[in-house]
Amino acid sequence: MEKRVALVLTGGGARAAYQVGVLKAIAEFLPRRAENPFPIICGTSAGALNAAALAANAQNFRKGVQYLANTWKGFHANQIYRTDFIGVFNNTMLWIAGLLFSAIGINKLHQVSLLDNSPLVELLENMVPYEKIQENIDAGLLHALSITASGYGSGQSVTFFQGVKHLMPWRRTGRVGTPEQIEIKHLLASAALPFVFPAVQIHREYFGDGSMRQTAPLSPALHLGATRVLVIGVTLNGYTDQLERSDTSEYPTLARIAGHALNSIFLDSIEVDLERVKKINELVAVLPEDVRERANLRHVDVLVISPSEHIEKIAERYVAEMPWTIRLLLRLVGAKQHSGGTLISYLLSERKFIRALINLGYQDALQRREEIMGFLEVDARQDVDVPQ
Repeated sequence: MEKRVALVLTGGGARAAYQVGVLKAIAEFLPRRAENPFPIICGTSAGALNAAALAANAQNFRKGVQYLANTWKGFHANQIYRTDFIGVFNNTMLWIAGLLFSAIGINKLHQVSLLDNSPLVELLENMVPYEKIQENIDAGLLHALSITASGYGSGQSVTFFQGVKHLMPWRRTGRVGTPEQIEIKHLLASAALPFVFPAVQIHREYFGDGSMRQTAPLSPALHLGATRVLVIGVTLNGYTDQLERSDTSEYPTLARIAGHALNSIFLDSIEVDLERVKKINELVAVLPEDVRERANLRHVDVLVISPSEHIEKIAERYVAEMPWTIRLLLRLVGAKQHSGGTLISYLLSERKFIRALINLGYQDALQRREEIMGFLEVDARQDVDVPQ
């Protein structure tokens, strides 16, 4: 079987800036002018934005990563969602009205969400040259790109993929894969944080953040033919065990509940899926080859790069960078500096925080340089940069 390394970029709103730092280091590990080392790229939630940009720049990996880094470093919240007073006030009133109407069985308001992410549409139109994705597939630089979203109607995790012709759709319990040309609507749907950003209609169904109901985040990569998978997460490993308990006697605010819900969405499924792959690898190791072939089982190497620090703690240091309108809105739902850091970390799309996450990802990857190079089978004798 042909060896194919897949890159899996998980979700997490502004936290996805961490992935850019890791990718920046990887680009420096590779030979100059190297093509894309990941023939399969899978993105979910904000990771879908990074995945599509990499796929469109597969002809020069370092150039594509640098473009991503420059884009992220220049971010302001108003490029992702409306931060002006009128925009925030109107959307908040629509959100409250939507809740009231829903409570009495009326569903007349469409695209009701806490924030208006219409600026993101313009950003993504300029950020990703979507026609390049197919060009890179035809040129053999890319095997497949997948973007995962969650269907609000069907309750299924739907992976939209664009790749070489022989790839087949799949259907499993609660999840399906369907071939489709990736467009801006798929990225908007995959990154539509529940309650925060509006759902996006694709064909006859509305979709939201791809991390919801995604019980097997590694599955798209494996269905698309990956033999090894590099996962760049956005949450500290062992997160739930390492955070200190505090203020347990205080009733949780809406912001704290929302932050907890988002962490559950973005953390739990990947941890479970990694454990599943580990068990399958152990089984494959003891099965005879003919049995493995009949059962279509194979060993899959997985390497996970995740933050070495709590991102919500970093976010707490940069709360003042948020537009005052968003800080006021978050305060109304109970997001305080030391109790709403989790929710804030998903929305804090401001330069200082973004650059701190990029630097964290870069430094984390540097610490694992030899491990990453071995995983990618990069010859250390090749013409590569050696970061200091």
